[in-house]
Amino acid sequence: MTNKTILIADDDAAIRTVLSRALGREGYDVRLSSNASTLWKWVSNGEGDLVISDVMMPDDNGLDMLVRIKKIRPELPVIIMSAQNTLMTAVKAAESGAYEYLPKPFDLEEIMLAVRKGISPKNKQDRLALINDQEDIPLIGRSPAMQDVYRVMARLMNNDLTVMITGETGTGKELVARALHDFGARRNAPFVAVNMAAIPKDLIESELFGHEKGSFTGAVSKNVGRFEQAKGGTLFLDEIGDMPMEAQTRLLRVLQEGEFVSVGGGTPTKIDVRIIAATHRNLKTLIAQGLFREDLYYRLNVVPINLPPLRDRKGDIDDLVRHFLSKFAEDHNQTPKLMNKDAVDHLEQYDWPGNIRELENLVNRLAALYSEDEISLENVIAELRTAGSDSVRETGKNNDQINDETLQQSIHRHLKKYFDAHPHGELPPRGLYGRVLSELERPLIELSLRATRGNQIKAAEMLGLNRNTLRKKIKELEIQIVKDRF
Repeated sequence: MTNKTILIADDDAAIRTVLSRALGREGYDVRLSSNASTLWKWVSNGEGDLVISDVMMPDDNGLDMLVRIKKIRPELPVIIMSAQNTLMTAVKAAESGAYEYLPKPFDLEEIMLAVRKGISPKNKQDRLALINDQEDIPLIGRSPAMQDVYRVMARLMNNDLTVMITGETGTGKELVARALHDFGARRNAPFVAVNMAAIPKDLIESELFGHEKGSFTGAVSKNVGRFEQAKGGTLFLDEIGDMPMEAQTRLLRVLQEGEFVSVGGGTPTKIDVRIIAATHRNLKTLIAQGLFREDLYYRLNVVPINLPPLRDRKGDIDDLVRHFLSKFAEDHNQTPKLMNKDAVDHLEQYDWPGNIRELENLVNRLAALYSEDEISLENVIAELRTAGSDSVRETGKNNDQINDETLQQSIHRHLKKYFDAHPHGELPPRGLYGRVLSELERPLIELSLRATRGNQIKAAEMLGLNRNTLRKKIKELEIQIVKDRF
């Protein structure tokens, strides 16, 4: 049994009871309070070995009290809980000295684990940048999926660890990168973003590292590269999965050596940037295909952040809609419109293949095209249909989405053909793998184009192919693009 004392302050009696019983079973002495003033009295008297406190209490704000606690007892671990669940709350809690931040509703085992670690003499305090502007929230959402993202981000704000952000197109990868920069130690230096997919292959090294005058045809003057532009700040390498192999090798060498030489130059320049990379592609698949360097992957993937697709955080749609309507009104000097509950409920039934970017575009159209102060269900249905998204089935499945069963049936049909032709235990001729892949390629591309209503850009993104590669395959296979629905 332990003699450690846990101080708990929360105005919710049920939470106090649950925590008291769970901690008591583990042998801790537990003291309970429904207000901040009693907790402050205990702490001021030197009582308690760990504190668990809510943010919003009747007589004080838990985060404000946390600052005072750390001034008089900096070694005392404090676990902050909150139902506000925003990135700002997580970051402010961490910066103010919280040992751990847990959103409500919490997982009991998770908070028990935090107590065990916090009570240990080995625990360390996280010190992160304070964000005072609660109105300038870069990321919207209180869903459990986003809470995981916020907690990782909060721990990254005030250090230079390299970050790899993954997630589907439109999930907000650049927003995360900007937040890590804007609220971090390098906030006063430049944030430089470069989209690797948008730069011609033969210009990538010049773009990143700069070039000297006359170093190649067309180099009529000296050019400063993105590494140098971002000096002291953050370099965001977007769509890193589209980087050519030659440029990957050069980037790896620069990251290993901590310096670069411009194209045509001879004097090394020390790098002083934080690297944040992002991709919507599966880099491990690219590594297996020989398209991405495994050593570069591990160099960049120091701290991974995976952004959930909007279909996995539909509870955030209401908050996102209100945010986008408010932003549109501010940008156009208008009074913000509202969206009624039926309309929001309808949006929550859609699968959002374009994720947050698609939702923002839809909300902007609704705000611009309809004069009513309140956007209705009819307005939403009309715009979804006009945009080619159409309304969704009652099951909540997108009519245009390829389902796994469709693909599995196609694969099974192709494989079965080969083995049915050899019923007596004979094996098919050599080269089966290549033949099956060859035959699957055509129906896979056809299904993808049908799912995206003939949109080659969306089909390429879904398949993880370069757009030019997809166009080439469409031409080679003589695939007819059909723009009607399944």
